[in-house]
Amino acid sequence: MHNSAVEVGLKKFPHHEGLPVPGYQSIGASGMDLYAAVDENVVIHPGKRELIPTGIAISLPPGYEAQIRPRSGLAIKHGIGLLNSPGTVDSDYRGEIKIIMMNLGEDSFVVSRGMRIAQMIVSKFTAIDFKIVDELDVTLRNEGGFGHTGLN
Repeated sequence: MHNSAVEVGLKKFPHHEGLPVPGYQSIGASGMDLYAAVDENVVIHPGKRELIPTGIAISLPPGYEAQIRPRSGLAIKHGIGLLNSPGTVDSDYRGEIKIIMMNLGEDSFVVSRGMRIAQMIVSKFTAIDFKIVDELDVTLRNEGGFGHTGLN
């Protein structure tokens, strides 16, 4: 457990039985691995997507969010990514966390029970109130947009 850990409630659904709870794979890791809580293998064909259950729900404290992100190994080795990435789990959401996996690779990919399919990062966020103004403050970049700094 990390020194500055925040306590978060975790509910396990019956189809999570026998799977690990999300956890850090190293002392410096910021993401906790999430596991596929599928009853049978799910094949994701090239160019297709599948919704994969994790079998868990969480209770985040107010002022916190969880982001669901792809795993880099699945991305580079198999072309597997996540749609709606990063996915957001709000502090008032109590439903099961499910992962929208997509296959951008050339071969079909098999998701099996207990496979580490995504990572979850829990962070504080700051709520804001917009203030309508006639002009925004000026910065060095100002309105420079996509590609304005070039490639080198």
